[in-house]
Amino acid sequence: MALDSMEEIFEKIEREKKPFWKVVQDTDIEERQVTAEASKEKMQATWKAMLESVETYQGQRRSLSGLVGGDGERMRAYAAKGETLCGEYLQEVITTALCVGESNACMRKIVAAPTAGACGVLPAVLVPLYQAGRADEEEILKALYVSAGIGAVVSYRACIAGASGGCQAEIGTASAMAAGALTALRGGDAQKIGHAVAMALKNLMGLICDPVAGLVEVPCVKRNVVGAVNAVSCADMALAGITSRVPVDQVIDCMGDVGGRLPVEFRETALGGLAATPFGQSVKEEMQKKRT
Repeated sequence: MALDSMEEIFEKIEREKKPFWKVVQDTDIEERQVTAEASKEKMQATWKAMLESVETYQGQRRSLSGLVGGDGERMRAYAAKGETLCGEYLQEVITTALCVGESNACMRKIVAAPTAGACGVLPAVLVPLYQAGRADEEEILKALYVSAGIGAVVSYRACIAGASGGCQAEIGTASAMAAGALTALRGGDAQKIGHAVAMALKNLMGLICDPVAGLVEVPCVKRNVVGAVNAVSCADMALAGITSRVPVDQVIDCMGDVGGRLPVEFRETALGGLAATPFGQSVKEEMQKKRT
């Protein structure tokens, strides 16, 4: 999607007197040469797949490595006891992030938003609101357009792949997309959306990609929780009037620069970080045995 900067979106919003989501939808319409109805239908299909990834979660499933599975169910059971430290919405955010992240590791259908490794963040913040009746489908679709625009800008100015920029590029971008979507959903204007995006990215700046045995499982699934909770806190801060001192496009550029400077061991090679611990090495050896 040809969106080069958040500032470009802000200018179009001001000049054309359109909301953030409509600027993104119009860009999609122009770029793909489709009607507004066709654009919306594609976004609806994305939302339905995202919703399905939550509703079809199966706690008894395990990934091939055996490292992932069942934590979403455990979190849901714990939340049902009413003993969580967080409120009802946040406990659902945590549970949903785990469920979708695990579903990805177990080869279930998910929506890469922006990547498979970060697939649990957006549904974690949006699906609980929808299921609780706090947002209808029309509002969700508009929020998804906002998130798509944010993802497009980050992809253009920086990167969204762990191999290119570390986990900050995957979970960080997903968190920024979710923070912006939530801010828009709750009535925040373009500037507040920008501040939410900037804060979400800054909070996860420098996060490395260090998957154990090269699998998108450990620590990836639980980082989806971190990204989702970060998004909620940043959206609330932005809605409260708290701002990012560093402009959002500069934050995005900085994230890209930091990612490019990360040693190769910390960019999805499984050669550093948690992957290089004794535990990580033992899992790698075990997986190699299974393949031979």
